[in-house]
Amino acid sequence: MTTTPHPAQSILTENFAPWVRDLGLTVEETGERHAVLRLPWSGRLAREGPQEGGMLSGQALLAAADTATVVAVSAARGGYGPMTTIQQSTTFQRPVTGTDVLVTARVTKLGRRLAFTDVVLVADGDEEPVAHASVVYAFPG
Repeated sequence: MTTTPHPAQSILTENFAPWVRDLGLTVEETGERHAVLRLPWSGRLAREGPQEGGMLSGQALLAAADTATVVAVSAARGGYGPMTTIQQSTTFQRPVTGTDVLVTARVTKLGRRLAFTDVVLVADGDEEPVAHASVVYAFPG
């Protein structure tokens, strides 16, 4: 059983801190072992200052990757359950300015105690990633 976008959206509204919900993430798609979320462009998430150029902050991208992982793992497990991030490694490849970011998380291994995922972040309308993350989640018990 997979989680569809509508119930997956409720995972975001019911299980995340207010500041994560403030990112405005929406679930675009879910499947048996993946989820695609949209991080909408917002000046509030951009770095300010003349040297920063108004690019989307890395912290917002990290949070989006981590959140997309929860939705993808929930889809793979057939629903949401308690889990915690135990490792995240992110590589930023180029800046994002003025556009939404599509965040695709794919579960590469799902075990009883751990889930491993690859996350690719792409500016809407582009093909080349702006960032890539590997995230590992643990399940209690």
